[in-house]
Amino acid sequence: MGLQPARRIRAPAWLAVALLGWLALMPERAAAETITVTDVAGRQVAVSAPVRRVILGEGRQIHVTAALDREDPFGRIVGWGEDFEKSDPDTHAAYLARFPQAASLPRFGSPGRGAFDIEKAISLQPDLVVLGAETQRPAEEIRLVERLAAVGIPVVYVDFRHAPSRNTEPSLRLLGQAFGRTEVAEALIAFRTSETARVTTRLVAAGQLARPLVMLDRIPGYSDECCLSFGNENFGAMVAAAGGINLGSELLSGTFGTINPETIIVRDPDVVIVTGGNWEALAPNGAWVGLGPGADLGKAQAKLAALAMRPAFRSTKAVRSGRVHAIWHQFYTSPYQFVALQRIARWLHPDLFADLDPEETLRRLHERFLPIAYRPGYWIDLRR
Repeated sequence: MGLQPARRIRAPAWLAVALLGWLALMPERAAAETITVTDVAGRQVAVSAPVRRVILGEGRQIHVTAALDREDPFGRIVGWGEDFEKSDPDTHAAYLARFPQAASLPRFGSPGRGAFDIEKAISLQPDLVVLGAETQRPAEEIRLVERLAAVGIPVVYVDFRHAPSRNTEPSLRLLGQAFGRTEVAEALIAFRTSETARVTTRLVAAGQLARPLVMLDRIPGYSDECCLSFGNENFGAMVAAAGGINLGSELLSGTFGTINPETIIVRDPDVVIVTGGNWEALAPNGAWVGLGPGADLGKAQAKLAALAMRPAFRSTKAVRSGRVHAIWHQFYTSPYQFVALQRIARWLHPDLFADLDPEETLRRLHERFLPIAYRPGYWIDLRR
């Protein structure tokens, strides 16, 4: 038998296009420094820093990256998650009004829903893809990290949602390193730490305090389900840090879960805190409490009053004493949870924290770190 001619192996067209793009960017990449960062999943990832082209797997990560790149928050963003427009439309609109070029950015579905377009991501030739920690398992199922690594695109996981008390600072530091904005990241961390201490230090100094029992009612009115809540992380951790007892911490094993209405009636919470937002795009005309920048607080207050009359709540001490409040749900997935902590502390211990002004804290955060102006609308109380 004679020798057979070698078979030519043809690469997929998208891979060829991606490789050509990477070759075109080689001189620019050569000027970058390769650093190793450790993400919240414990993975050590090599990144060419400062990154110049970034895909945000979740659009709401702009709450973080805009603080790092205040003058040009979309200068290095080449794609982002579609969640921002749907879950936080008021803040999304504020950013688009200030930076209209963001409207043309390619959008991505969530890896958690199997909707992240890997080929489109590769075509954008990013230096970095940033994903939320909660998407790690579904990302592994579709081999997302490996497929991106095959063309030299690193992926990091950050977390501001599932264990923010543990992961917020490492996530901020990671992005600060990758963006070449370490000083800004450290300044934001220092601001966060000092504002948190205004609550925690005073509670320690106060000694033994009566800690009210708090029912956290997660996004009521978004659906008919009752009653979603938080375990010992996220808003649950905020309640504990603010001097309260979170009912969900006693009943739920994870960050999120459901509490039976009969349990709420039996436990009779002292305080009820509802999370709300603008979900018109996801649950049109729902009973949810609309909160966020520029929210109609009169309408929000009316909806809060209606939610307080549900069977699980209407006979509780919280409703009878008027200690029912609502707070912006999106604090649960941003590094600005210290503002919510201050607001909750004032609700739980109004005398101890009478001089604490969380609205002023949020205003100072915008003035110092964020590229959009502050507009009120982030919380409301039940009118007695």
